Amino acid sequence: MKPATFDYHAPRQLKEAIELLAKLPNAKILAGGQSLVPMMNFRYVIVDHLIDLGGLDELRGITLGNGLLRIGAMTRQRDLEVSPEIAKHCPLMSEALRHVGHRQTRNRGTIGGSLAHADPAAELPAVCAAYDATVHAVSVRGIRQIPFREFAAGFMATALKSDEMIAAVDVPIWRLGHGHGFHEFARRQGDFAITGAAALLDVGVDNVVRRATLTLFGVTASPLRVEAAESRLVGQPLDAGAIRAAAAAAWLIEPISDIHAGGEYRRHLAQVLSSRALNDAARRAGVTA
Repeated sequence: MKPATFDYHAPRQLKEAIELLAKLPNAKILAGGQSLVPMMNFRYVIVDHLIDLGGLDELRGITLGNGLLRIGAMTRQRDLEVSPEIAKHCPLMSEALRHVGHRQTRNRGTIGGSLAHADPAAELPAVCAAYDATVHAVSVRGIRQIPFREFAAGFMATALKSDEMIAAVDVPIWRLGHGHGFHEFARRQGDFAITGAAALLDVGVDNVVRRATLTLFGVTASPLRVEAAESRLVGQPLDAGAIRAAAAAAWLIEPISDIHAGGEYRRHLAQVLSSRALNDAARRAGVTA
């Protein structure tokens, strides 16, 4: 199929882009188009105006400062995948990106586009949830900071207002040497995950867990932090029993059922993948669990 007729806009400055978004009716942002363009072709999405951010270099790049990695919304996923700064300070993202589509997809897809699309099975929203990222939303009214816990608003829905776009994402930097683990199950390489798990562990020299996050994706309408698992880990010695207990907390979720998998199957996968992700994180933190 072909998309419905629309007007195409290619602003060269961020100010021009947000002014277009504020005044044009039924406008959509094109931030890579790896999800939006197929949806338009199937006429699942019909727009009157398409605002292409591809020419806005000011929305690209990675900067480090004040304990944060700031990633411009139009930074390509492939650039993130091969970035030494991301590999050093946000290794979970580097690992997750290997599961995102194919290299051709990542060459065009952007972090801002993925977050705004908000597919519950997408990898980058799960990483941002795990790191407690902050989204910078920009409009003609200025910049609004949205904690990622408040950013997801349901199935493929976000806290962005109709005249807002993502300008950048701040990812807090964990202590160097923290452990990370990322596992997902998909029907074939490059597909969206049926279920996935992302784990972060910061373990002290006494083998006691100082910080921990466990995030599931593909199982509910948006990425889900398993707080019961995190609370079972923090402040406790990290061993095989602690990991088993934390992974078992994934059983408490209320998973979705769809044509790809039933809820009980997703619940089972959540436990298995949580255990694998936590074991990888423990190993990378220097602990043999």
